[in-house]
Parts: sequence; structure tokens; C-alpha cells
Amino acid sequence: MEEIKKEEIDKSKEAVKQDAKGLWESVKTFMNELLDFRHDTDQEATIEAIKNDIPFKGATAWILIFAVFIASIGLNVSSTAVVIGAMLISPLMGPILGIGMSLAINDIDTLKSSFVNLLVMVILSVATAYLYFLLSPLTELTPELEARTQPNILDVLVAIFGGLALIVARTKKGTIASVIFGVAIATALMPPLCTAGYGLAVGNMKFFLGAMYLFVINTTFIALSTFLVLKVLGFTMIRYVNSKKRRRIAQLATFFGLVAMIPAVWTFLNVLKKSNFDRDLRGFIKNEIETNDDLWFQRHKVKEDENEIALYFNGKVPQATITDLKNELKNYDKIKNFDLKINSNESRSADDISKSLERAYSNLDQKENIISGLQKEIEDLKSEISNLNVTIEKTDKNNIPFSSIAKEAKIRFGDIKEIRFSKVLSTKDFIKVDTIPEASVIWNSKLKEKYIAKKQLELHKWLQKEMKLDTLYIK
Repeated sequence: MEEIKKEEIDKSKEAVKQDAKGLWESVKTFMNELLDFRHDTDQEATIEAIKNDIPFKGATAWILIFAVFIASIGLNVSSTAVVIGAMLISPLMGPILGIGMSLAINDIDTLKSSFVNLLVMVILSVATAYLYFLLSPLTELTPELEARTQPNILDVLVAIFGGLALIVARTKKGTIASVIFGVAIATALMPPLCTAGYGLAVGNMKFFLGAMYLFVINTTFIALSTFLVLKVLGFTMIRYVNSKKRRRIAQLATFFGLVAMIPAVWTFLNVLKKSNFDRDLRGFIKNEIETNDDLWFQRHKVKEDENEIALYFNGKVPQATITDLKNELKNYDKIKNFDLKINSNESRSADDISKSLERAYSNLDQKENIISGLQKEIEDLKSEISNLNVTIEKTDKNNIPFSSIAKEAKIRFGDIKEIRFSKVLSTKDFIKVDTIPEASVIWNSKLKEKYIAKKQLELHKWLQKEMKLDTLYIK
């Protein structure tokens, strides 16, 4: 019996293993079918399409010029929609893809042509943007322009994945136009060139170099992505009849490929380092300085050559706080080796506080004068209304002196909240009409009904006597 049970258990385990193996094979097959794009690649059409987009002359040159003008206007007025429109029509992608493709298939002639056309495109784009910003009356630095002067790690990642998406779309049978347009927008090759032209026009070399650096990042990683994808897809390398020439071309292609990869890796690491530094510096300022209500922080300045971070404050910064900030700096890995220099301006702080107090006192005096004047006007209006009521009651012999009676009633019966008096027209036989005096009284809601009834009876007798009325209804 035990042997039979053991055999059943072994069979059960084996069945489970087979099921798991079958499931794994199914998942692997599904993922291969989902992600494998090699079967949908058209090598000849891809190479021909990329080569056709490389030449730069005639209509392509004019399209580029118009696109630069449109992008420059968009950057000048900080309009994202206009900038996107310019990126959609710019023909900058062709030579960049040509560089990556020629390196992948050892096509040295196409490589030369791509470099020459890219250089011409860059020069023409920067010159056009320079001319526009030189003549434009608007020369302020807009957010759209400033965003293209300081590359960060996200720009590198966008260039990498944008380049991969673009070349995969290009190799597919039947080009996916929407993908190409999307990459043209995402990688943003046109705005950095326009910003470089702006930097030249206003004489700011920092803007020019920063914008060109961003363009080089995008160009390098798009070309590198093209090179890698075509290698993965196994695009056929060009074979030359002359074996020496074939080896020389292969060596040149390999050399240029390495030359393209070395600065790409260096750029990635450099931008990553800068992004991490900026992240830690922002975190230090936000967590250690801005949360301290006793510090009046103004600005900071990084001196990378001197390995120093200068912080500027208004008001006195206690020595204990300075020591604490220097200790907290060590908790931020990318800036812990920098020296922290504290600059405080005590005299400016005292002056500012004195001026602020003077302004506060001046505003307070003005408000008090306004309130006092309004209160006096209100009292004058009350007095005027009271005098008018007395005058009306005196001039009208038939009129009951209601205002004076109402004041007296409030004094005698303090629980009254409101009293009204009117003359009501009434008829019983619907022939003769009588005028009946009627008073309406609202008492304090907290009083009991018996107490109200008693007080209302007293009020009725008193009102009838004061108003000299034979008949008075009260409710």
C-alpha cells in the first residue's frame, strides 16, 4: 500500500512539473509574439527611406527655414502649441538616422553625406534663429527658452527612448507616421537650435552652449539608438569587392561607432551627476532651511570650481544654526563634500523691519481714522432720523407720536424685541368701513407664555393711555 501511495505522489509531482513547464512555454511564446518585431522588418525599404531623407536642398531647406521661424516665434512668446507645430514640419531627423544607419551597415559614403547635411542643417537653423531674434523687438528670456538651456537626465532618457521608437517605426513595413511625429515632438531637436540662435543674438554664450549641448545630447542618442536597433535586427552590412577596402571600411565604421558611444556615455553620466547634485541641493534647501521659520533665506550660489555652496540670508544667523546646517549637509550624498558658506545681512534686516513697522503703523492709523469717521457719520444719521421723526409727529396733529412712545415702551418693558403700529381698515357689515388702530409686539422668545400674556396686558393699557385711543387692538 505504501509503495502504491508513493507512486501516486511521484506521478502527481511529475504532472505538476509538466503543467508548470507547459505554462512557462506558453508565456514565453506569448511574450515572443508580443515583443518580437524582427519578422515585420523591411530592410531594403528602411535603408531607402532613410537615405531619401538625408539630402538637404531645395524644398527641404525652405521647410527648415520656415520651421525655425515658427519655432522661434513660439519660443519668443512662450507658446507651446506653436513650438510643437514647428517641430512637426522640421526635417532634422533624416541626417541623424542616416548617421546611425551608416555606422550599423558600414556605409561610409552615407555616413559622410549624413554628417555634411546635418552640419548644414545646424548652421542654417542657428543662423535663421539668430537673424529672427536679432530683429525681433521681444528679447526677454521666456520660460520656453530657459527650459532649453539646462539639460537634465530626463532629456537624455527622452532622447534614448525617442530614438528607439523612431527607428523601430522606420524599420516596420509601412511607416507609422504618428510615431515619427511623436518622436519629433518629444526629442525636440528644433527648439535647442532656436535657443542657440537666441543666445548668439543677445550675446549670452552660456545660453548658446547650453542649448547646443542639449541638441548634441538628442542627436547623439537618436543616432546611437538607430545603430543599436539595426544591429539587433541584423541588417546586412555592405560588402566590398576589395577585401582591403572592406576591412578598412569596417574599421572606420567601428571607430566612428565607438566615437559616438564614448561621448554618449560620458554625456549620460555627466548629466546624471548634475541632476543628482541639483536634487540633493533642492532637498537640502527645502528640508533644512525653508522649514526653519527663524531663517530669512534669500538665495544660493554654487561655486563648483571652489567646491563651495554659498547661502545668503537677511538677519543674523546664530552660530549654532550654522553648525547644524553644516552637519545636516553631510546627509546629502552628492553635496556632502562641498563647503557651506553662510552670508548674512543684519543691517538690511533691521532696516527692513523698521520700514515694515512704519508702514504697518501708518496703515493702522489710516484705518482707525476711517473707522472713526464712519462711526461719526452713523451717529449723525441716527440723530438726523430721530429729529425728522419728531418734526413729522409735531407737524401732523392727527399723527400719533410713535417714535417717542416706542422708546418709552422699550424702557418700561425691556423684553420687547420689536413693536409695530398701524391703522387697519375693517368692516363687519361690508357697508361701513372703520379705521382700527392696531399694535403688533414681538417679545423675547425665551419668556414663558404666561409671563408674556401678563406683560402684554400691561402694555395694552399703557399704550391705549399714551396714544389717547378709545380702541386699540394688540397682538
